[in-house]
Amino acid sequence: MITRDSSVSNLLSPIGQSPISFFSPRRPQASQTVSSPYSVSWVPAQQMYTMGQLLCCCIQVDQSTVAIKERFGKFDEVLEPGCHCLPWFLGSQLAGHLSLRLQQLDVKCETKTKDNVFVNVVASVQYRALADKANDAFYKLSNTRSQIQAYVFDVIRASVPKLNLDDAFEQKNQIAKAVEDELEKAMSAYGFEIVQTLIVDIEPDEHVKRAMNEINAAARLRVAATEKAEAEKILQIKRAEGEAESKYLSGLGIARQRQAIVDGLRDSVLGFSVNVPGTTAKDVMDMVLVTQYFDTMKEIGASSKSSAVFIPHGPGAVRDVATQIREGLLQASTCHP
Repeated sequence: MITRDSSVSNLLSPIGQSPISFFSPRRPQASQTVSSPYSVSWVPAQQMYTMGQLLCCCIQVDQSTVAIKERFGKFDEVLEPGCHCLPWFLGSQLAGHLSLRLQQLDVKCETKTKDNVFVNVVASVQYRALADKANDAFYKLSNTRSQIQAYVFDVIRASVPKLNLDDAFEQKNQIAKAVEDELEKAMSAYGFEIVQTLIVDIEPDEHVKRAMNEINAAARLRVAATEKAEAEKILQIKRAEGEAESKYLSGLGIARQRQAIVDGLRDSVLGFSVNVPGTTAKDVMDMVLVTQYFDTMKEIGASSKSSAVFIPHGPGAVRDVATQIREGLLQASTCHP
């Protein structure tokens, strides 16, 4: 016979005002006919809510994050963002959280180039965990950053020693591509996606950088010296062309001057011979030469920096000068007929 406990018959649930019942063992009375070892008892819903809090736990999973649920130490499921209940009395527990946000790891690797220059290569790896492989990302790797760093070291130290220093700077994209391909192939098995890999810097030794700067400066100075020499060459050519043109014009002027002098002398000789009877052309030429001699001495005295000019002079100096000039002209005409 099933009876209801009268001590709790008037207790109602605060939610919906409906009673909540559960079965409890009860000893039968002697006057009752026993048809079942259980009786129906009535318990308020507030007590049931408190019991529910003791029997299960509610957790919140944030956006861009997943939670790993285990049951008796074994992976059960991946909890998406939201509110979830974990009935701990059934062996369920929270193992941890896994972020799905994009993460960045900067790796600095020291290596040597083909021309024996030690450099520090800085690689930036952007990666994230895959939601559909969250269990692999959570359980298969204990230290994701160390694993990625090891692969970056391996690829960079295998790629850079094949290149000279200048080629390493020029082929940064190829090195980054090789690192990204190797990481993508290795980390996909662990539930991670390699979004992008960048070689952000290549730092040679300080002495090497100073030497490279000096080489660059020397090359630029050499180019500057070449350009300066070309400019000087052009200036000298133009200067020589100007001097040649100047001398040509000066020669024309001197030739015309001498022609004018000769014409003047000829006219003077003819006029002197006509006006002074008995004089010959030789006498007139001697007089003209002596006159030019004294004009030359005058110019020497005027243009000389010294205050005194010593000229041999005597009673027969004029005749001697005329004789010497005449003999010089005759010798010149003999040597150059």
